[in-house]
Amino acid sequence: MTAVIDPRTLLRRMFDAAIDSAQPARHIQRFLPTAPSGRLVVVGAGKASAAMAQAVEKCWSGPLSGLVVTRGGYAVPCRHIEIIEGSHPVPDGSSLRAAERILASVQGLKPDDLVLALMSGGASALLTLPLAGLALDDKQALNRALLTSGAPIGEMNCVRRHLSGIKGGRLAAACFPAKVVTLVISDVPGDNPTDIGSGPTVGDPTTCADALSILDRYHIEMQPKVREALTSGRGETVKPDDPRLRGIQTHLIATPQMALEAAAVVARAHGVQPLILSDRIEGEARDVGKVLAGIAQQVAAHGQPAGAPCVLLSGGETTVTVRGDGSGGRNVELLLSLAVALDGHPQVHAIAGDTDGVDGAEDIAGAYLSPDSLARARALGINPRASLERNDGHGFFKAIGDSVVTGPTFTNVNDFRAVLIAG
Repeated sequence: MTAVIDPRTLLRRMFDAAIDSAQPARHIQRFLPTAPSGRLVVVGAGKASAAMAQAVEKCWSGPLSGLVVTRGGYAVPCRHIEIIEGSHPVPDGSSLRAAERILASVQGLKPDDLVLALMSGGASALLTLPLAGLALDDKQALNRALLTSGAPIGEMNCVRRHLSGIKGGRLAAACFPAKVVTLVISDVPGDNPTDIGSGPTVGDPTTCADALSILDRYHIEMQPKVREALTSGRGETVKPDDPRLRGIQTHLIATPQMALEAAAVVARAHGVQPLILSDRIEGEARDVGKVLAGIAQQVAAHGQPAGAPCVLLSGGETTVTVRGDGSGGRNVELLLSLAVALDGHPQVHAIAGDTDGVDGAEDIAGAYLSPDSLARARALGINPRASLERNDGHGFFKAIGDSVVTGPTFTNVNDFRAVLIAG
């Protein structure tokens, strides 16, 4: 490590660079379509959708109108595109009204019209329209159960698509015969547009049987009407070969990999070798924490797969099977597991956070870990292992003053982790 910057400052600079790399204003212009001869209607949903809409307005010279829904606190000023706020991670009435209004805004379009859809992570909750025969409280109960089940995001969104009146390609089908261009900021491992916001404007190859299998696998109780919607096939989504989706264009404009590469640039500038492990790590957060601890210890002890100073960079979306009553999100759970496994290793520092600024239900992005974190916690009478068992990552790191708070970031490319092994 160079002597000019301390580990915590370097880690935060890497995290900030990752977030900055995913700002919509950096990318929107080069993906904008040619102006249509008819109307341009902008729709969107997600934590980055308002910032995306603002970037579109700044770059678009012709007339446009539209409506997007974002998370509370993530609205930004726009002149022609209406911005409304919904609830996340569990949908509410505002999410329902937003979906109804967005679906209504694309009715009656003509072949020379164009719909520009702006989608990012969070759209699954923010754009909620229950399938006919289901109610909002059915979706709310199912969402809560999925969020605590330990199911990965791809499986959760498969279920959501098949119980929705707007996801799984249904929004794109409603736009027909207008053209649809979707700009996407990815927050899912693998960057599959079908999983980003549950894919309102892309065809879905999965089936109702797949969704039912997921619910049964995680022993998630469901109302009889929910099971009927799946067993009858009534919740089947719009498939990729549906003629209404012919000619639809989808562009990924920011991804987790881009964020990791931006952080790597910062590391190199400070004389630290970056190792990008993966942009799509999934699994139980506490298990991933143990694996990262093992790699960090291998670096420190044997200089493999690289010598110190180096930083292990990774992204993706881990899961937490909630067993305790603590205040935690997946990033702080992972970091606390990493801390317990390292047991105060003198060379290892880390940061883990969600690039949207919210980890779990707390308006806290994540936390720092330093070699003395466990000692400081124990001095306060806090048992780190007990905190982990209670899923109390936020409680643990707040108590020792190591929370990372960014405020709204107006983007979302999923989780960011940097484990620094000092020389």
